[in-house]
Parts: sequence; C-alpha cells; structure tokens
Amino acid sequence: METNFFKSILALQAAGNWKINIAKEEADKLIVSVLFFNDAIGDDARKKVPPILLKGTAEELDSGFFQAIAEPVQDTAQLFANMEQFLKEKEQAKLSSQMEKDNVLKKDKEKTELQKQYESAIKKADELETAGKFKEAWMKVPQADLYPEYKDIIHARKAELSDKFPIDLFNDPNTDEPC
Repeated sequence: METNFFKSILALQAAGNWKINIAKEEADKLIVSVLFFNDAIGDDARKKVPPILLKGTAEELDSGFFQAIAEPVQDTAQLFANMEQFLKEKEQAKLSSQMEKDNVLKKDKEKTELQKQYESAIKKADELETAGKFKEAWMKVPQADLYPEYKDIIHARKAELSDKFPIDLFNDPNTDEPC
C-alpha cells in the first residue's frame, strides 16, 4: 500500500513541526488532533495556538484531511513568521533605543566634563590673577577652540589679563620693537 501522506505534508510548505494524535472514538469513527508548532519562535504566545481537531470515518479523513488542515496550517505558519519578525524588530528597536539613550548620556557626560574643566580653568585663572600672577593666569584661561560656546568670554578674559602684564624692559612701551 502506497500513500502520499508525507508528500502532501511537504506540499503545504509550512515551516514548523507537527504533532498528530489519532484516537478511536467509536467503532468506525476517529478523532485526529493536529498540532502545528514552531519551537524556534521566542514568543510564548506560540504555545497558545490550539490543535486542529478532525472527526470522521477513515474514508472521510482520507478524502478530506489535507483540505481541512491546509488553510489553518498556512495561517498558523504565517502567524509564527509574523511573531518572529515582530520579536526581531522589537529587539532591534530596543537596542536602538538603548544605544540612543547611551549616546545621549555619553554626550551629556562629555559636555558636563568639559564644563567642569572650563570652570576649573577659569577658577584657577581667577586665583592667579588675585595673586597678581597675570601671565600665569593668562596661560590658565582655556583655549577658545576647545570651548566654542565661551569663545567671546575667553578672548575678552585673555585680553583683560594681557593688559595687566608688566612692561617688558627690553621693549619700548610705545613700540612693539626691541630697543
């Protein structure tokens, strides 16, 4: 006796696994439970897909089995594919979101660190100016290219400090040329 059962299963082209149980209900009636599943799907909702239940005589099941299961199996296979795609996209969104959060936190941290460095340098320059060490104070004022948002303040501060430098004994105060 030759059957086409397994060829018919392959013809459905559904990616997944099968559990088929056959129970005898009455003398000539059978109950067939067909559970199509896919353990590769990470979503627990896959476990809630119910089996397909068919009842009938052997002749009825032989003639209508694949017609009865074809559409539900295809729908279930599509559902599994959608679940898997959803999980992948959800994970990608989660990673992207976390990466974005990390990038924002990193930028904020870098900005805060730069702000602290700027404030520390300005404070040190103020202390040196108070001590009358104008050249050293001028040297401690940070470079404008490192802090573009404070560029005008930095240039003004450096100009203010350079005006307080002592007169160079080797240069005429009225000219920039050496004596």
